[in-house]
Amino acid sequence: MSLTEAELRCPDYDFAPNWFANGGVRQHYLDEGTGAPLLMLHGNPTWSYMWRHLVRDLRSDYRCIVPDHIGMGLSERPSESGYAYTASRRLADLERLVRYLEAERGLPARGWTLIGHDWGGIIGMTLARRRPEWFSRIVMLNSAAFTMPSGYRLPWFLRLIRSGGRPPAWFVHRTNAFAVAASRLGVTSPLPAPVRRAYLAPYRGAHRRLAVLRFVQDIPVTSADPAWPLIDVGPLEAPELTSLPMLVCWGGRDPVFDHRFLAEWQRRFPSAEVRLFPRAGHLVQEDAREEVNARVRDFLGRHTERQS
Repeated sequence: MSLTEAELRCPDYDFAPNWFANGGVRQHYLDEGTGAPLLMLHGNPTWSYMWRHLVRDLRSDYRCIVPDHIGMGLSERPSESGYAYTASRRLADLERLVRYLEAERGLPARGWTLIGHDWGGIIGMTLARRRPEWFSRIVMLNSAAFTMPSGYRLPWFLRLIRSGGRPPAWFVHRTNAFAVAASRLGVTSPLPAPVRRAYLAPYRGAHRRLAVLRFVQDIPVTSADPAWPLIDVGPLEAPELTSLPMLVCWGGRDPVFDHRFLAEWQRRFPSAEVRLFPRAGHLVQEDAREEVNARVRDFLGRHTERQS
């Protein structure tokens, strides 16, 4: 079951919906503006709503493609009997969507800019490693795309949910507490009530929250975890990626992706431009909206896309 636009009357989110039958499942995405394509990927438990201000700011000069992961946002909620709620499946979903957009919607085969946050960074960077010829620039917000930094341990609440214990999993699935916590603890300046409700809207009802739970349970920690191949990239990145212009916009008060993750981005991508927002939280695009938008626009303007 997918949500309707009427169910999600959210502030600053009056974009036209687009749909793709991705492996037989209806996936929602935004397609706004004209110009070189920008691929914006959200994480958990957010949705395409998180990119609304960046889309509004950039669509006059760029074509903004913003999918909702299947089971999230406006996308369909298939049963697990017909859909694997895994990061590997998300990667396949994304590759199919991009190929569809190139073949059917006139988007180019090169010159894409990847913009990722949270799980969107992990999935997007895995696609970039697989298809480096597609991408010309990378913008990362608080995220990871590699194994856990040395000395880091997942926060206790993520370990509890991820462990597979029945009470924590039941609680995340049966209540909207995880999304509520993210909307409050993910920012350092409280979100306006209508905006907070918009973040929560897709996950009202247990039948709409399975993807939220499975994303947490899929966090890769050891080589035995199914999502480990997405982050097991060795000590060095491929030259095809390290040579690309990269911007990292980082909220310095993220309770999950702390300073060690930022240091790892800098180590792996020494030429990356880094903009630290020390008072911003995990949802850095909310806490430092104007500054992030300005930095991204400036970065894109200084680095022309590579197309053919």
